[in-house]
Amino acid sequence: MRVGITGHTNLTDGGAAVIYSALVRHLRALGEQVAGGEQIIGVTCLADGADQLFARAVIEVGGTYEVVLPAPDYRGVVPPERRAEFDALLAGARSVLASGEGHSGVRAYVAANRIMLDRVDRLVAVWDGHERLDPGGTSDVITLARDRALPMTVIWPAGAERG
Repeated sequence: MRVGITGHTNLTDGGAAVIYSALVRHLRALGEQVAGGEQIIGVTCLADGADQLFARAVIEVGGTYEVVLPAPDYRGVVPPERRAEFDALLAGARSVLASGEGHSGVRAYVAANRIMLDRVDRLVAVWDGHERLDPGGTSDVITLARDRALPMTVIWPAGAERG
């Protein structure tokens, strides 16, 4: 089963811990539902926050993941204190796809999210439920997924919070 992720980037440390646990529980449950023990394949743009938590959760449940990189300079968008984790997760991907955009920014994020949605059977959204009008952001991806009738699970457990 191929599972994509969208979610907030600005999570508190405590919020990230409860979200990570919820992602692991959800992915384990999905894995149990899949006929024949099919492996979970995550698809992520590897953004700071929910995307990186998702990649780690996929590893924990025995799956693999692909990265859709928004642009060649995307690493520079990742906060400096998180780059080592980004580098490690990028190196651990089973494949890395490019969005086709030359530089990070809204166009690259929109393109990467569309590619991610094209490659998945379902979506996990780490979302606080607040609609925002940011192209390429979490709400935008949720709207695109709904327009495609893509099965989606929203995860925002008690204790989750944005920084």
